[in-house]
Amino acid sequence: MFDILVYLYETYYRPDACPEPEALARKLSAVGFDDVDISEALVWLTDLTAMAGMEQTLTAASTGTRYYVDEEQDVLGTAAIGFIQFLESAKVLSPLQREIVIERALALDEVPVSLAKLKVIVLMLLWSQGKEPDALMFDDLFGADEDQAPRLLH
Repeated sequence: MFDILVYLYETYYRPDACPEPEALARKLSAVGFDDVDISEALVWLTDLTAMAGMEQTLTAASTGTRYYVDEEQDVLGTAAIGFIQFLESAKVLSPLQREIVIERALALDEVPVSLAKLKVIVLMLLWSQGKEPDALMFDDLFGADEDQAPRLLH
């Protein structure tokens, strides 16, 4: 599923440039992605887009501390939580965007969610809202993790 999300980010500069879900599914299938992965990615992306759209209509300031419940700590792990806190302190994520990232990570059937996948979630959230991270933050989001080979952009 994450390969599809990265492909969409690389192929469609803006989310409104994507074709409708049915046409997009055909294009992804023609490129060689598995139908189950396509379906899973489109549902995940539809849910993300719905949540990201709600975030644009809400305004909330948070000066408090975010505490993670046990389930969130188990799913995210220490590295991901630290990265989320870093992004929020760097003003890349608002408190509402942080909550969307956490919710989308919890929606995966993976424990713990790898830092590489969390970075894709953040990137897709920003992409779905038409926001682009600055060059240094982009390198952080798309750079290689210690346990992963460098990701190539096409």
